[in-house]
Amino acid sequence: MAANANVNVTLRMDKNLKQRLQELLSNLGLDMTTYFTMSARQAVREQCIPFKVTMEVPNAETRKAMKDTIEGKGLSKEYSSFEEMMRDIDAED
Repeated sequence: MAANANVNVTLRMDKNLKQRLQELLSNLGLDMTTYFTMSARQAVREQCIPFKVTMEVPNAETRKAMKDTIEGKGLSKEYSSFEEMMRDIDAED
């Protein structure tokens, strides 16, 4: 077998997912073979999965807090004096 011989790889995926992926790749000027080859090369080169694999999906409250932080909303509260700040802190307890 030659050093750079190609082999066939078969995989199964949801039909809808495949169609959506093909549409995306087509818009990017790629086909499925090129995409999977690129992903495989990057995984081998970096010795890791070439994207973040996580189960962490922020809930609606966390997404809102992240958006507010990015937009600078609700990051701090202004006080006219130290005493006013301490009264507010004590009221929260």
